[in-house]
Amino acid sequence: MKKVFAAGVCLLSSFSLWAQAPTTSAASDPALLPYRATATKVNDLVHTKLDVRFDYAKSYLYGKAWVTLKPHAYATDSLRLDAQGMDIKTVALVGSNGSTQPLKYDYNQQQLLVQLGKTVAPGTAYTVYLEYTAKPNELKVKGSAAINDAKGLYFINPDSTVKGKPVQIWTQGESQSNSAWFPTIDRPNQKMTTEISMTVPSKYLTLSNGKMVSQTPAGAGLRTDTWKMEQPHSPYLVMMTVGSFKVTHDTWRGKPVDYYLEPTYAPYAKQIFGNTPEMLEFFSTRLGVEFPWNKYAQIVVRDYVSGAMENTTATLHGDFLQKTPRELIDRQYGNDESVIAHELFHQWFGDYVTTESWSNLTVNESMADFSEGLWAEHKYGQDAADAHKYGYLTQYLGNPENYTKNLVRFHYAEREDMFDAVTYQKGGLILDMLRAYLGDDVFFAGLNQYLKQNAFGNGEAHQMRLAFEAASGKDLNWFYNQWFFNAGQPTVTIDYAWDGGRKVQTVTVKQLQPGEPFTLPIAIDLYVKGKVERRNVVLRNATETLEFPVAAKPDLVNVDAQKVMLWQKKDNKPLADYVYQYQHAPRYVDRYEAIAAAKEKQGTDAGARSLLVAATSDKYYGLRIEALQNLDLESKAMQKLIAPVLRKQLTTEKEPLVQAEILTALGQLTDKRDEALFTSNLKSQSYAVQGAALSGLAAVAPAKALAQARTFEADNKGKLTAAIAEVYATQGGLEQWPFVRQKFDEAGPQGRFDLLKGFAGMLMRLNDPTAVAEGVDRIKNLGIQFKSYGAADPMINLLEALKSKQSGTSAAQNKQVIEQAQQAIQQAK
Repeated sequence: MKKVFAAGVCLLSSFSLWAQAPTTSAASDPALLPYRATATKVNDLVHTKLDVRFDYAKSYLYGKAWVTLKPHAYATDSLRLDAQGMDIKTVALVGSNGSTQPLKYDYNQQQLLVQLGKTVAPGTAYTVYLEYTAKPNELKVKGSAAINDAKGLYFINPDSTVKGKPVQIWTQGESQSNSAWFPTIDRPNQKMTTEISMTVPSKYLTLSNGKMVSQTPAGAGLRTDTWKMEQPHSPYLVMMTVGSFKVTHDTWRGKPVDYYLEPTYAPYAKQIFGNTPEMLEFFSTRLGVEFPWNKYAQIVVRDYVSGAMENTTATLHGDFLQKTPRELIDRQYGNDESVIAHELFHQWFGDYVTTESWSNLTVNESMADFSEGLWAEHKYGQDAADAHKYGYLTQYLGNPENYTKNLVRFHYAEREDMFDAVTYQKGGLILDMLRAYLGDDVFFAGLNQYLKQNAFGNGEAHQMRLAFEAASGKDLNWFYNQWFFNAGQPTVTIDYAWDGGRKVQTVTVKQLQPGEPFTLPIAIDLYVKGKVERRNVVLRNATETLEFPVAAKPDLVNVDAQKVMLWQKKDNKPLADYVYQYQHAPRYVDRYEAIAAAKEKQGTDAGARSLLVAATSDKYYGLRIEALQNLDLESKAMQKLIAPVLRKQLTTEKEPLVQAEILTALGQLTDKRDEALFTSNLKSQSYAVQGAALSGLAAVAPAKALAQARTFEADNKGKLTAAIAEVYATQGGLEQWPFVRQKFDEAGPQGRFDLLKGFAGMLMRLNDPTAVAEGVDRIKNLGIQFKSYGAADPMINLLEALKSKQSGTSAAQNKQVIEQAQQAIQQAK
């Protein structure tokens, strides 16, 4: 599973940009939380056969299930199945001739305890037949920060009341929600084959695991599709989807590779998913284990409860992936193609070999997060991979609650707590460190062993450790104890000294975090007389003073030259060293750190300003953006230096997102001479460029910007929509409110936060009671829905600012509405 939404709220000038990982209320001592053992196996699932049909009016599923099992280690006379919130009509034992014998059972709306009427020996197969009704919308369940709902089966717009929204049915099993629509042993350490027959309106397509083996008429306007999965997989990976999709066919090594999209987006399927066959080839070759399933399908659905889900052979994606060609111009790897790579890698790590318990979720999710950088490195180069991974480091370090959690966690409050920045971002970065320590050949040989030794079974961190040890010949207990079975990360300071008499360069690294120091294998590059000398060392003590004899004073000492360390550091280097680092060190993070150092000193240091100006032309577009965003454009010295550079660069810049940042920077300069430049860029095919150009025009010619904004109402997305809203917030009136409100309602989570500045800005100027009530209600819902991301307090503060702006005859009524919304958010907290 991939959770892609990281809330980023850009409010009015009195508020700041914020972004953080989901937070949960954790005990100060995790050991005080309940111990979560791997589920005991009494019975083993062998095969599940389902025959289902749907009641769209009631949002019910009517099901028949044939569940075949074997006692695991001991004879048993009973069976416990997970079955959430169902009406159970029949439970019977199936005889060898197909006859059924009713069985006694107890049911508490969560689990079904079945008395088999006889004792069954270990390894002896038996089949239980069940007839039931699943009522997911009547379940009283809660989701989590990562998976925001847990009812398993979802009817989307079933009565067609929402105009323009398709009618769909889809399922979401992780972590243990598939038992809301079929009875099973809903634990990740179970594996079974499946056969699912779905009776649906003939106009719809279906998708499930494995291969479709039959399609037969099922009465007036109905059809039954049967899908067979002949290789074992875990219950949470079972899926169904029903709806009006159009399929685009692709292949890889003779296997079907299909893309299911809404018909509007189907023409762009290859632009959205077209790298999938190359990913399949790359991952299969790199791992030495060919993609293990008979097909791979990807489907995009509406109102999905997370980012994406790696159901076996059939990944389900949220609709953030559906884009038109114009939207694809502004596509960013991090919230788009990286998700496609992540879910595909799960077909090996998660589906082929599945975590045996949620405590060991790292063997699924950390591996999939690791794959995102791996694919970026292969396809787009080292800078792209490093930028992606550095973003994950920032996300992990951005929330101190992460520091108290082990990667492998046997104590947690709820299993959904495992789906966090420790399991995902930190886990992926730890694997990058292990890869650097072992080297590529040995690292991937270890992954190969792990996959082959546990094929179609379950794994945990220790099994992965043993595979790496077998491949490398090295003991890795220290690494796993430190990074997998312990919490936190080093906090270090790095200091340097040169002894000219002895010709010795000294590097002192101090670990400041409480507790035992970390053992840190690390590469240090010394740049001496135009050459690079690498020294590999291992830091073991709280303070390490390293001495390197060299021919002359180094121009740069680059600690962690591979830039893989997961740590918080204060690197006490002078700016001159950072300038040299920017110019000569090879990695993305080298240059990023130099830009960050220059940002802090640009007000007083001409060298810092020169570095930032140079970085606006960096070879990697992401660092060009970083430099542009860090310019102090209120500084007269910087304004004079940068303005001609930006105007010139805009004439040659090829990356639309960089073009947009250049226009944004020029807009901040508010130079009337740029009006023509802003106007000409309104014709761009990139929504991001158009949005930046419109904002720039608003800064120098507000009336013209308002006129232009109106012309874009028929075709706008993303940053252009946000720019229109901001223009309306300063120049528009009540007649523009329906447009802004509608765009806010249509946007996804990130889109709503992106629109918030203009949305709230309009409310600040409108005294209309209806508009204010509508806006306040939406801000309240945003604060409540994303309170786990820290959204509640900013929304409360925004409402407070809005209340203070109210004046006129409706002020008292509006303030009452605002106060009620504040109270609702506060109660939700």
